[in-house]
Amino acid sequence: MTTEKQVPVLTVDGPSGSGKGTVGQMLAQELGWHFLDSGALYRITALASQDQDIDITNEAQVALVAKGLEIKFIPQKDAPPSVSLAGQVVGDVLRTEQIAEMASQVAAMPKVRAALLLKQRAFAQLPGLVADGRDMGTNVFTDARLKIFLTASPEIRAQRRYKQLKEKGFDVNLARLLEEIQVRDARDQARTVAPLKPADDAHILDSSGLDAQEVVQKVLDLLKAN
Repeated sequence: MTTEKQVPVLTVDGPSGSGKGTVGQMLAQELGWHFLDSGALYRITALASQDQDIDITNEAQVALVAKGLEIKFIPQKDAPPSVSLAGQVVGDVLRTEQIAEMASQVAAMPKVRAALLLKQRAFAQLPGLVADGRDMGTNVFTDARLKIFLTASPEIRAQRRYKQLKEKGFDVNLARLLEEIQVRDARDQARTVAPLKPADDAHILDSSGLDAQEVVQKVLDLLKAN
């Protein structure tokens, strides 16, 4: 089985709105590597559970949904990869705050995380993988060549999410977004399995005053040095 020891892996962890998704996609394009948006796996699990009328608090049933997911990331030119679930492309509903909140709940379930672990590791294929999430460096790819923990102030992250969702046509409230981000941060940091935290050997980057390209360049410089 191919592992991160054989395939170069770059992990980009961090809280919601830190820019890790955008940075991860840009790094994957720059390097010509595969890309894993691990957060999308939890969002899809939440969405699929909702579509199947499964109680989102029923850990055993949600874990069965996660285990049976057929997921693909489809590369798009000059755009984020689209996500396919059982052969059907999932639209912008995956990025709504409702699904994000549900995803944060199911991500705290040990059985769900266990069900998705092998699916995530299977993305490590040559020539390399950029994996973004919350526990890529601490739990999923512990032997990654380079680990980044990307952060930013809650206020900056809320503003970024507000802009992103507004551009997609969603009706959102900035104050509510900030509150939801703070609640999600607390839940992600406090969960007993794979809590949100930097790996011991991660490089911590604060993106509050940087644009995505500046962060990408910093990561590329670190990659060359490793």
